[in-house]
Amino acid sequence: MTIERKIREHLHKEAETVGCPPAISNRIEQSYSQYLQRKRSGRPMKKRLIGGIVAVAILIPSAAFAAPTLIDMLTRTPLTAEQVKENEAGKAALEKLYSAFPETKAFEIIDASNVQGVQTSIILQEKGGTGKKITLHTNGITGAIEHVIQENWEPKEKPLTALTDQEIISKVDSLIDKLYGNIEQYEFSMEQMENPNQKTFILNYSTKGSTTPFYQVFVQGNSISVSLIGVETTPSSKVEGFFSSNGKPDYFADDYLNDEKLFALLEISPEELKQELAKGKSVVEIAASRNVSKQQVIDVIAKTQIDGQIQGEKNGDVPKINRSNEQMLKAVEPKVLQVIEHKTETPSK
Repeated sequence: MTIERKIREHLHKEAETVGCPPAISNRIEQSYSQYLQRKRSGRPMKKRLIGGIVAVAILIPSAAFAAPTLIDMLTRTPLTAEQVKENEAGKAALEKLYSAFPETKAFEIIDASNVQGVQTSIILQEKGGTGKKITLHTNGITGAIEHVIQENWEPKEKPLTALTDQEIISKVDSLIDKLYGNIEQYEFSMEQMENPNQKTFILNYSTKGSTTPFYQVFVQGNSISVSLIGVETTPSSKVEGFFSSNGKPDYFADDYLNDEKLFALLEISPEELKQELAKGKSVVEIAASRNVSKQQVIDVIAKTQIDGQIQGEKNGDVPKINRSNEQMLKAVEPKVLQVIEHKTETPSK
């Protein structure tokens, strides 16, 4: 078990007894959203986890970015405004933002960073430092904007949470539609969280007929935070929730493990793989039992992810990032490794 996992488990155990000071509640929301996106989980947020994220926010104080893991804090490299514009993922994100919200062309880039080609983060603000602000976290492999935080776009005298439910929904719909498009295809649920210190709403947007959120949104104070957590799977890949947590499906790994080439390599069906993972084994352990090495598994999954990116660029589904196969491989391998070494927690007997 990694030290990060041990820390997270300990924090979760302490969650029930930790309060939520309003001064850091916004940082909590950002940290959880980033953690959720990183794990690509489809589970709705459990209110009791708030306390655990409070502790993370205190342990890892970052004024600029919500960084869910210690490794991110250690490997995040600052970028200048000029470097952002030269960075392929950053440039694609800015073009998308400027197209969706033309007024942001006049905003200043007040902070930016990159995590080993995996994620590019950019913060822009109206000149003067007190007006509208927007933060983008972009996937360094696909160029997709996976997390956006829109702050202070409403007057201080009437912030977002002072609006009616329908007005809030309209604001969220508009943000998603402008940045991602086609909001009509999603159904949503809205819930007010149990936070007496500051009104907070959570909205889950799912494709019709699906129980897995595609977008998860937090509305708090005068900010909207949208995380892209859904993945499009091919029709033949119908298995969901290869892993589980607390007895419920955890969807973060599905995009990586729904891979026909992986099933062929392991000589296993997706249903059988899910059954083996439910026993508390990792993909690496399952592969070893079938005389398949960890590197073989990494190579197969990484190639599928890279091929998907290249095909998406050709189809115009994702921004072109003009990276070599070697660069994309370097960026995707850590994510693949995280998935194949992960284990479902089995109930203690």
